[in-house]
Amino acid sequence: MTKRAFLWLPLVALLLLAGCRAAGPERPARTVAEFFNKYETRSGFKATDWSAGLTTRLLLGRLGSLGGGSDLTQALSSVRSFKVLTFAPTSNSAQKLVADGLVQEVNGLLANERYTPLTTTGGNMRYSTRMQGDRVTEVVTTSSVSGAPDSFLLMSIGGNFTREQLDQLLKILPNVADMSK
Repeated sequence: MTKRAFLWLPLVALLLLAGCRAAGPERPARTVAEFFNKYETRSGFKATDWSAGLTTRLLLGRLGSLGGGSDLTQALSSVRSFKVLTFAPTSNSAQKLVADGLVQEVNGLLANERYTPLTTTGGNMRYSTRMQGDRVTEVVTTSSVSGAPDSFLLMSIGGNFTREQLDQLLKILPNVADMSK
């Protein structure tokens, strides 16, 4: 009986090690907000956090009416928060994060935490949404930073959008991402 237990021990240890390696650096984040909090002050990261007050939403709504339809205007006025986190490994500690599985942590976070990937055509941007009923409460965009290997951009837009408003918002997000890089 004890010989059988010892035969399983190396297999269990190997599975535990593989699980730790796939989890990313340190304890993996469970939400996008937790990911921002975990990395925004570290070397290689640049964070922008913008909370939309009433005046800002009204201004965004006015700007949206100049360049788009009513769905875009309503989507922009429904934005509650806007966060951008860019990463380019500029130091040894940042490069170690890449080796430890930072990009896999982002991908795993979006795959496991009730984010629904959207199918889009063209570009290297990937979109995921979090829904509550028939409304979109968060849009998350990921892409790489042009000209920087092993880099990424993570953008989170919180609000209360219809599907039509989301479609209009997705049309302008690549331009917003280019401005934030």
